[in-house]
Amino acid sequence: MKLSSVRYLIGEGIKNSWVNRLMTIASVGVLVACMVIIGLAILISENVNMAIGNLEKQNVVIAYMKDYNWALYGEKTEDTESASSTTSSATSSTTSTNEASSTTSTNSSDTSNTASSADTEKADKNGIKPSDYVIHSDEEAKALCDKISNIPNVAEVTFVSSAEGLETVKASMLEGQEEYFTFLDEEYGNPMSCAAKIQMKDMALFSKTLEEIAKLDGIDVIQSQGDLADTITAVKNGIGVAGIWIIAILMIISLVIVSNTIRVTMYNRKLEISIMKAVGATDAFVRIPFVVEGVLIGLISALISEGLLYFCYRVATETILTTLGTSDIVKYEDMALLLLGVFVGIGVFAGILGSFIMIRKYLKHEGSEFAAI
Repeated sequence: MKLSSVRYLIGEGIKNSWVNRLMTIASVGVLVACMVIIGLAILISENVNMAIGNLEKQNVVIAYMKDYNWALYGEKTEDTESASSTTSSATSSTTSTNEASSTTSTNSSDTSNTASSADTEKADKNGIKPSDYVIHSDEEAKALCDKISNIPNVAEVTFVSSAEGLETVKASMLEGQEEYFTFLDEEYGNPMSCAAKIQMKDMALFSKTLEEIAKLDGIDVIQSQGDLADTITAVKNGIGVAGIWIIAILMIISLVIVSNTIRVTMYNRKLEISIMKAVGATDAFVRIPFVVEGVLIGLISALISEGLLYFCYRVATETILTTLGTSDIVKYEDMALLLLGVFVGIGVFAGILGSFIMIRKYLKHEGSEFAAI
């Protein structure tokens, strides 16, 4: 196609928009309304996602470990007690064997090793032996944290020592109540077990991730807020589904509006179209001015929608900041290019598809009748 023909067709499309300016203005108005609603849905969705993201960060899981304090203060299950008694029996048997061996042996180094082994399993003043618990040092606890961090859905793991855990409990108390804990430090020591503070990536995999964490050797009790995780997942899914439906419905409305505008233009130019067909114009040559008109309507609507949405969102955010005093709001500047791209995409898509459908239908059923005149 020659450059002069392209200029002519584009000029015809622009002229069509001006000749039918009342219908064009009406189409632009409806498209702007649809685009602004779509933009608001996107901005609301982003703000809700930000708020949910903050909740997800706060919804941490605390996994307490089987350390010395767990063995001393924790409640043992039947399985734990059974395992402990089995270990004690094995230890007693080993001790008896070692004593007999030390009596009959003349090797002083073997006697020394046997005594050392017996001392390792010797209970302390509280009756706790090293075999009664799994985590014996901070290094072992941090190694367990590394194992937790290797679980796919785990975003971050922070080691919390028993001292840090006690300080956290004190900080959560009302003013003056932390004095009630002084006897722990002076006489009874710190009863808190070391723990791992865990943040997850996807709340939908919350339960599955907890099961994987609980399977690790050395994990005792896991404190979590499963109900909050389920609520977060339900809200995110609901917002996603609602957003898809809103965009789909408004896209259909946009197509109908653009199609009706193109239809009016076609009926106003039906004689001109029939003459063009009679002298041998191709369907593509006839379609291009109407496609240009539809795209022009879409682009104008996109630009107006971007400016109008910016003004509305700015007023809304200033009101929220003044009233609630929160700063956890998505900035329009961060979303401006994305929204403009969405608006232009919707406008161009609706313009091309709407005009193409209507002109194709017209040329197939009615254009041929005028061409026969």
